[in-house]
Amino acid sequence: MVGSSKRIIIVAGHFGTGKTNVSVSLALASASRGSVIIDLDTVNPYFRAADSVPELRAAGVRTIIPEYSNTNVDIPTLPPEIASVFFSDETAIFDVGGDDGAAALGVYERDISRVGYEMLYVINMYRLLIADPEDAVAVMREIEGYSRLRFTGIVNNSNLGAETTRETVAASVSYAECVSKLTGLPVVFTSVIGDARAPEGVENVFVMDDHTKKLF
Repeated sequence: MVGSSKRIIIVAGHFGTGKTNVSVSLALASASRGSVIIDLDTVNPYFRAADSVPELRAAGVRTIIPEYSNTNVDIPTLPPEIASVFFSDETAIFDVGGDDGAAALGVYERDISRVGYEMLYVINMYRLLIADPEDAVAVMREIEGYSRLRFTGIVNNSNLGAETTRETVAASVSYAECVSKLTGLPVVFTSVIGDARAPEGVENVFVMDDHTKKLF
């Protein structure tokens, strides 16, 4: 995945599936080749790529963050700098808001389609509203409608936060495979926080650090 030939990688999915952690991790993994992360989450002010700006910039990742993110001003904005990613050689990671938050992508649909993209559907078996594979597919189709773009692959990011173990990750593999079969899309990778949680025998595991903001 990190070696994708596409310059634009869109990370989208249901609320609370861990899209931002995946987005930040992909941007960091691509930093040596030049990457930029676009915080396109106009829905959730609490968990967003803006929280990881110091770490991202220290690694050499360019960041495009809404003007009012992490302030007391709740005004969704789309920075004009986003247009620059369609004329750059950088790998551009779009961190998209959950569900109807993907509507913001529609503004850039023509440019994204022109450049070429991968759009990753992040799933988490332990999120109640998408615990059933058929429900996960229904949400996926809604997001495609909002964004006017089609998904190209699935990221299995099934976890229980700090309670995640190898067993909980392993238990989600059949769920991800079912979503894959229903949609015809490949499971691009299964993501885990730290090597200790990587189950044996699972292909295409992407080991990440935990970049999620801690509220308590």
